[in-house]
Amino acid sequence: MIKVSGGCHCGAVRFEAAVDASPEMLDCNCSACAGTGFLHLFASHEDFTLLKGGNDLISYKFGSRQADHLFCRHCGVKSFYQPRSHPDCWSINFHCLDEGHELAPRIRPFDGRNWEKAKAVLNATD
Repeated sequence: MIKVSGGCHCGAVRFEAAVDASPEMLDCNCSACAGTGFLHLFASHEDFTLLKGGNDLISYKFGSRQADHLFCRHCGVKSFYQPRSHPDCWSINFHCLDEGHELAPRIRPFDGRNWEKAKAVLNATD
């Protein structure tokens, strides 16, 4: 495990997390992820700390309303959120990490346009 830190564009939201040094990350093609360039790095709730900006986050839910998409109310960046695919983890946008983290990720495609089928495949390989 290594510690990473990051946040939104304007700096109002900052976090740190302990994650695997060689994590498997998901590259989802759903409309929300593809449209924002979100690359999923998962951290358990216990290994994630919101350092500042809790009151600067705006929640957006759609579809099943199980995922809680959290955006900075100032700059609009979604640096992390609560995904429905991993209810015990936060999903951190890899692109929102501070430089110099030394992660060596493995990127796995996730067919979010066919979410139920993709989740079943994900569960079968975990």
